[in-house]
Amino acid sequence: MTWDEYATAWSGLHGGFDPRRASPLIRGWVRGAYRIGSWLSRHHIAPIVVTATGLLLCLAVPLAALAGSPGLALGAILVLLAAAADGLDGAVAVISGRTSRAGFVYDSIADRLGEMAWLAAFWVAGVPGWLVVVAGAASWLHEYLRARAAVAGMAEIGAVTVGERPTRVAVTVSGFLVAPLAALVATPWVTIAVLVVAAGAWLALQVAGLIQLTVAVRRALR
Repeated sequence: MTWDEYATAWSGLHGGFDPRRASPLIRGWVRGAYRIGSWLSRHHIAPIVVTATGLLLCLAVPLAALAGSPGLALGAILVLLAAAADGLDGAVAVISGRTSRAGFVYDSIADRLGEMAWLAAFWVAGVPGWLVVVAGAASWLHEYLRARAAVAGMAEIGAVTVGERPTRVAVTVSGFLVAPLAALVATPWVTIAVLVVAAGAWLALQVAGLIQLTVAVRRALR
């Protein structure tokens, strides 16, 4: 399957959104998944195996955070690997012709559980529980709004907001990498402050994304 064929198929599974016309970050994310997914497909790796691997990597993140600063750095690597797996399971399914509605549901559930694990790692590392819960609720609402709008008849994804999953990945990885570096040059409370800022950025971006998506849904469902 060529890149153009894959992009067309991917667009059909994502509400008509064409990755070839997306921002460099989104386009690079999808194209990278296409290349690695092609390799996995040639080696007969099933999409559900990739999904399960990504979820297990996510569940290991809060366990890594228990180890302190070194664990946070490891957590950043685990999040990156899990994010790669998240893009690859769909790529393998498309390229191998094994897409299914059940697989789409399983992938969505794995994404939400994985993000809960990342936020749990923030809490384990010292971020206040209320901030973690509110940030998680905001990201859940972001995804729930789009899902319900699709059921109500919205033909496309509505809008690519600032609160999409790649943004959550970037915020989490940045927080988990900067915090250990801060621990090397400052007192422990600075490490927690960095993580609080990262969790706060997660929340702020989700709220902004919700506003963007709400406007798009309102326009689409008038």
